[in-house]
Parts: sequence; structure tokens; C-alpha cells
Amino acid sequence: MQISSPVVVGRDHEFTQLTTGLQKAAQGAGQAIFLVGDAGLGKTRLVNETTFRAFGSGMAVLRGRSAATGTAIPLRPIKEALASWLRNAEPPSHPDLVPYRPALSSFIPQWRDPAAGQHQHSLFEIAEALLRLLGAIGEKRGCLLALEDLHDADPESLAIVDYLVDNLAQIPVLLVSSVRPQPSAGFTLAQAAVQRRAASVMHPAPLTPAQVQVMAAACLDTRPARVPEPVLDRLARDADGNPFVIEELLTAMITSGALRRSGHEWQLDGSLDAQIPSTVVRSVADRVDRLGTQARDLLHIAAVLGHRFPLSVLEKVAGLEHRALLGQLRAATDAQLIVPDGAASDWYAFRHALTADALLGELLPTERATIARQTADAVEQSPGDEDWSLLVAEMRLVAGQHADAARLLAESGRRALVAGSGTSALALLERAFTLDPQAEIQESLVYALAETGLLDRALETADRLPPLVGGAPTDIEQRASLHSKLAWAAIMAQRLDEAVGQVSTARRLLGEDAAPEHIAQLDIVEARLVFISPGDRDDRIAMADRLARRAADVAERVPLPEVACQAFQLLSGLARAQGYEAADVWLERMVSTAEQHRLPAWRIDALLRLGVNEFMRTGELSRLLQARQAAQQLGSIVLGLSSEVNLGLPYVMRGDYASASDVLERSEKSTARMQNLGELQTVLFAKSVLAAHQGQRKAMDRGLTRLAQHENGVSPQRALVLGLCRAVCALLEEDPELARAELEAARAWEAENPTVFYLTGRYGLRLLVEVAAGRAGWEAHDEVVEAPTSTLRWNQQFVLFARAILHGRSGRPAEAGEAFEAAVEAAAVFPMAAHLGRRLVAEAAIVDGWGEPAVWLRAAEEYFHTAEVPAVASACRALLRRAGASAVQRRAGRDQIPAELRACGVTVREFEVFELLADHPGNQGIAKRLYISPRTVEKHVASLLAKTGHPDRAALSGFARQLMA
Repeated sequence: MQISSPVVVGRDHEFTQLTTGLQKAAQGAGQAIFLVGDAGLGKTRLVNETTFRAFGSGMAVLRGRSAATGTAIPLRPIKEALASWLRNAEPPSHPDLVPYRPALSSFIPQWRDPAAGQHQHSLFEIAEALLRLLGAIGEKRGCLLALEDLHDADPESLAIVDYLVDNLAQIPVLLVSSVRPQPSAGFTLAQAAVQRRAASVMHPAPLTPAQVQVMAAACLDTRPARVPEPVLDRLARDADGNPFVIEELLTAMITSGALRRSGHEWQLDGSLDAQIPSTVVRSVADRVDRLGTQARDLLHIAAVLGHRFPLSVLEKVAGLEHRALLGQLRAATDAQLIVPDGAASDWYAFRHALTADALLGELLPTERATIARQTADAVEQSPGDEDWSLLVAEMRLVAGQHADAARLLAESGRRALVAGSGTSALALLERAFTLDPQAEIQESLVYALAETGLLDRALETADRLPPLVGGAPTDIEQRASLHSKLAWAAIMAQRLDEAVGQVSTARRLLGEDAAPEHIAQLDIVEARLVFISPGDRDDRIAMADRLARRAADVAERVPLPEVACQAFQLLSGLARAQGYEAADVWLERMVSTAEQHRLPAWRIDALLRLGVNEFMRTGELSRLLQARQAAQQLGSIVLGLSSEVNLGLPYVMRGDYASASDVLERSEKSTARMQNLGELQTVLFAKSVLAAHQGQRKAMDRGLTRLAQHENGVSPQRALVLGLCRAVCALLEEDPELARAELEAARAWEAENPTVFYLTGRYGLRLLVEVAAGRAGWEAHDEVVEAPTSTLRWNQQFVLFARAILHGRSGRPAEAGEAFEAAVEAAAVFPMAAHLGRRLVAEAAIVDGWGEPAVWLRAAEEYFHTAEVPAVASACRALLRRAGASAVQRRAGRDQIPAELRACGVTVREFEVFELLADHPGNQGIAKRLYISPRTVEKHVASLLAKTGHPDRAALSGFARQLMA
């Protein structure tokens, strides 16, 4: 007879929090709760009760548990949780989930598409997809995701849990996870999440003496006062308030006859100390013995397998006929030693971890080793559809067969690495190498370390590789490939010295007579290394081009399709200097190769680059939008995100600031969640440009500061920051000298560093600024237009505006008018740039007497006034007056003045001066920006001092900084 409490005692506080969590999730506010406690304190009971309550309220429930069968299997609890839900539900048909279906297809069979191209999804893609799926599942009534025993979880599952914990706030999901407070990655995760306030924690405490009495009474179906005092004393002494141990001790007392019911009373029949086992181990052993020898042997095998065990493996090892096996399992279930595992239909679990531990405690080490060896032999001799290699490895290890265990662990680690489970692969390979430090395992370990970003350890481990003395050619090629991989990882980490060393080592291993196909991949790595390393700019470009072309030729001939795609990608960037049509030739070859060899991710990458190139040439977005659709159809979340990111800057340049802000805000959250540093840098840069193109310097500076914080080493976007961002902002502040300085700095940087970015101003905007200021003429114009990149539409508009000024200055008004009309046509898709061009050309046209500057200025003034760029709008009004034309009076805007200043009687014009005082410009600087005289500025400052009561200009400027912050 197994005693169990029908009620949960002493957990009112925990249930209150869990119930509140369920209610908040149902209302759309998700959260994570960790149940932290030792074995037997009731974590599973709390999860069970929470699950029942969620079911009762109509919530969706997903429940999974980490396996305790030795080495953790990647994503096991996540897969079980989804499987438990799919048994009673259909996957949601929400249209927003369509792009995420491929990433979830390994969990949801209904979403598998055999005809679709194969794409390996990263862990972050899977985590993001799962987050979206949970949101859809819980959309109507909320969702409970219960993940138990995180102390046994695999690294990939923990990474996903960590991701979910940080992003549940706006998702209708309650995540409840249990973990023991012992050293483990799961416990560390819980501690970190609680510390950063991303989750809450509950520590179920041992029961108090009063609660022990209540629980004992519930177990015995009597009132607390009727529980015999000696029983309570024994429970207080030996149970330590642990609910599981209380139940086990009461079961042992009743089974032994020391405690028996007489009517409505419980009576003692002899000494509890003499007749009741002193440990839970003995209690479990007695109960097992009563089931018979066959059941005892079966449960011993199960205990060796782990706290949870698969029925199919148990059947192979036990050698029982299926019906007999089920009979023994039913008897053990009735004795409440084991229970069917609700998360997986063909798995059973010991009712409590202490039960399995107790059974193991009965076995001698030799008995455990024998059972483990027999288990491994039985599984290997009759393989099924499932991969039991990790289980077999554990059994070999228990049996003392360390070399065999290491081989199996290494094989599993390599498969995990190929599958994208880098962290699990690393854990498996490290364990394998510890058991059997062979060079082959060590090489695989280096790959895993590099793949998971542990570059220092990867380099150290590679340095300890044994030398290849008289090694076979394949061994040498494999070792060289390893060093090539390390070189690439070092390049990505901006550690160029280490990259150079790894390339040198690889080339030395291959020797001068190596076959071209063996050095093609190395050529690509070295090409990128040469391109970003210090040295003569032209020499770096030429060397990178030569290496990439050589790799492409070899890769197409062998073939090595992925190497070919890498080469085409690099060559397309290098070819931009000769024109984007030349770059597209390489990208079309990349598309063809990817399609021929079924490399969908490379195909999408090429389509995205073709879309970017089309925008550069024409300002149109059609191919970028098509590439985004193709990425969504493929189901690559990373490529889909990249397509979104690539739309941000074009939207800014086209003046669609609302769309730009929307896509960049979404992309920033996603890239940050997925820790995609490269894309995050692109987003932060585009957000800085967005602010700059609206004349918002403070927002621009904040964005550029954040960008600098995320950069590692010299930014390849340095010239873009200066020319497309800072210089444009300076022009919108009517500060042409600052714009000229920024553009000159960009030109100087490009003179020293090769780049694949050509919107830095060197081929358009800089020419216009210099020509408008009278510092450049036709010679500078002709030099710029010789470059193919001057025909890019963004650059072309500025070249044509500059050409119009030069024609007008040369006394050719008809040619000037034609050039201006061509510039306006080129600028049609870039409204801000178009009106900025009108403003700059109009000033020159007034002086040189051609065109219709008043018409251009009115259009520009209206645009910049509406766009709230006051400096340029004010300049346009001043130029209209200079041209003898009427200017729109813009004294409206009093509502923009802070209430504190309105109360002092500050006027709109005085407020415009007040805003500029925050940055400490002198009267001359403010006058230039507002197109008024320094004398007028001085009068406004004096009026502001009198109205605000500040003693001097310094105090007034400080007040302006404080108020306008």
C-alpha cells in the first residue's frame, strides 16, 4: 500500500503566485517563474496542480521534461512540450507564422515540406520561431509552458529558455520551470534570469512541524489531532519536512504493520524504530521485493537507464515478451514506484528521483556495470529508428568501456555540430576528449570551440594538436581545413594577427604542390583577410580580387559550390567600383550556382544583394521586396531579418521615415534578441541616418554612440557615417563648413581603406557642397563623373545639381536649366535630397541670374517647414527675400514653445535662438543657421536674459541645455 497525500500542504503562497501568473498570461502579459528546490520538496506536484488549473481555465498547456539518461539530448524538453500539445490540438493557422514554419518543422510534422530546399536553422531562429508560435497558441486564452528538471537540460534547450525568459513580457505565456539548487547550467540560468529581473523564483520550503502534521493526517485520512504522537516524532526526526520522504516513511510504517488502522483510529503495534526502515532506500527496496524477482530486475535495469527511461530500450534489454513487460510495469505503477511519462507516450519515469537513486544504491558497482554493458550490447545489436547513441555511450561509460564511450560521444558531437547545436556538440566532444584524448577528437573539438565563439580556447586547443609526422594526405588536408576555419573565425572577431597566423599554418601544411581544390577555401579566407588588413589600398584590392578569382575558378571546376558562392559574393563587392552592373554579373552566377546545387540560403543571399544593387542604381525597391518574400518562403528567419534590415536605409533615403522607423524598430528588437551583431550594427547605423536626414542631431549622436559601443575595431562604415549621416545633418543645420569637414574626412578615410560602400559623398554630395561654395569647378566635376559609381541614383542627383550650378556660373543658362531638370528627375525618389538640392542650387542661381529660384525655394521651404527642419526652411525664406520674392510668414508654432518659456513671454523667433544656445554657438553661428544678422541674434539673447531672469549668457545656455535635453 502506497501512501500519498490527496492535497498539497504548505504551498498556498506558491499557488497564489502561479495562479496570478496564469491570469496575467491569459490577459497577454507573460512571465517566467522558476521553482527551485531539492528533490522531494514538491516541485512536480506544484507543476501538476498548475497544469490542472490551466486546463480548467481553457489555456493551452505544453509540458516537457529534461532527460536524466546521462548526456542530455538536444532540445528534448522543447520537443516533448510541443508533442504533448500536438496530441490534442492542431497547429495554429495564423498567417504571421508562415515564415516561421520551416524553423519549427522538426517539432511539428504537419509543417514539414519534403519538396522545400534544405536550410539549417540556427538556434536563435528556432527560439524566435518558438516565441512566435507560443504567442499564437496563447492568443485567445493564454498558454502554459511547463519545463521540468532544467538541471538535466541540454545547452540548446537552456539557450531557448533563456531567450524566452527575456521576451515573454508581451506574449500571453506563463513559463514555469523546475530546477534543483545544485551546480548546473540550468540553475545558473535561473539565478541569472532572476538577478536581471527577467523572471521570478519560488523556493518551496521544507514543511513546518504543523504542516507535517496536516500532511500526515491527509495521507492517513484522519484529523491532525488523531495522528499518533510517536509517528509525528519520527517524521520530524527523519523527514526534514520533505513531502516525498514523509509519504515514503508512512508507507513503510503501514506496510511493516507498525502502524495500522482500527476503525477511525490509527494505532501503533510495536516500535517504529525496530520495525520501520531508517532510510527511504530501504522503504523502496521492500516495496520492490514484494513485486517479485522479475519486476526487481526490470526496475534495476530502468534505474541504470536513468530517472526516465524509454519502453523500447527496456524491452530490448529485459528480454521479456511485450505483454509480460507491460504487466510488470503495471504492477510497478500500481505500487507507485513508476508513472507513465505524460510528456512522451513511450517513456516511463520513476515517481520520484529518490526512487531511482534508492534502486541504484542496492546495486554493487559490478552489477551496475554488467547491466550497463548488456544494455549497450542489446541496443547496438537491434537498432531501431531512433538514435540511441548517447544512451549507449552512457552505458559504455558505466560499464567502464571508456574508449567505446568516447567514440560514440564524439560521433554524436560531430552530428550535433552539423545540425547547428554547437553548444551540445562542444559538451559532447569535450567529454569524449577527456575520456580518450585522440587527435581526431581533438580536431573536432577545435571546430566546436570555433563554432561556439570560444576562439581563445579553440586556438589553444589547436596549438596542442600533435604534429602530423608522415601523415596521410587526407589528414593533412583536414588539418589545413581546420586552420582555415580558425582563420575565418579570427577575421570575424577582428583579430587579424591570429587570422594571419592560421592562414600561414594552413598554407605550410598544404605545401607549394597542393592541389588547387585543397586551397580554394583558404584563398577565400585570405582574400577577405587581405581586404581588411593594413597596407596599401590598391595592393589590398588587387590581391583580394586575384585570390577570390582563383578560388572561384577552382570551385566551379571541381565543383565546390559553397566555396564558389563565397567567392562570387566577395567578387561582387569588389566589382562595385567598376559599376553595379559588373557586380550583378557575379551575383547572377551566385544565384545560378546556388540553384544548381540546391543551396537555398546562398540563393537568397544573392537575391538580397541584387536587390540592394538595384536600389543603388535606380532607387527602386522591387527586387529587395521580392528577395524578402523569397526569404520568408524559404523559412530562414535570419535571412528574412536581413531582408528587413536591408529595407531600412532605402526607406530613409526615399524619405519614407514612417516605414523606416517601423522596420528599424522591429529589426532592432529582433537582432538584439537573436544576438546578431552584424545586423544590429546595420540597424543602428540606419537609425542614425534616419535621425540625421531629419536634422535631429541629438538623436543621431545617440545612435552613433550606440553603434560605436557595438563595433569591434575599425568600422567599415566609417566613411558612410561621415558622408551619409553627419554631413547631411550638418547641411540640414545650415552649417556647410561642418558638412565640408565631414565629407573631407570621409574622403581621406577612403583614400587609405578599400570599401564596398559608395554613398559616402565622394561621388556626389561632396562635389555639390564644394561647387556651391565656389571651391570646385569643372575639373573636379569631370574627375567625379569618370567613376562609374557616380551614376548611382543617390550620387547622380548631386552630380547633376552641381553641374547645373557650374553651367549657370559659366554663363550657360539653358544648359544649367537642362541639368537642373535632369537632377530633379533623378532625385524624384529622394524627396529630402531633392529639396536640399533645390535650396543649394537656388542660392547660386540668384547670384548668377538663371532659372526659377523663387519657385524652387518655395517648394523647398514648404517641405522643410512641414518636415520640421527649421534651419533650412528659414534659409529658404531668407533667400526668397534676397531674390525679391515674397516669403511665407511662419510665425505659427507657439504651441511648440515649452510652457515655462511661454509664461515668460518668449516669442517664436526668440525660441529658435534659445534652441541653438544649447550647443553654445556664438552669434555668428546662430545668425548663419537662422539667416538673420548677428545684431538681431544679440537682441534676441538680451530679450531672453531679461524674460528668463538669468544673469548671463552662460547661465542661459545651461538653462537651454537642461530644458531641451
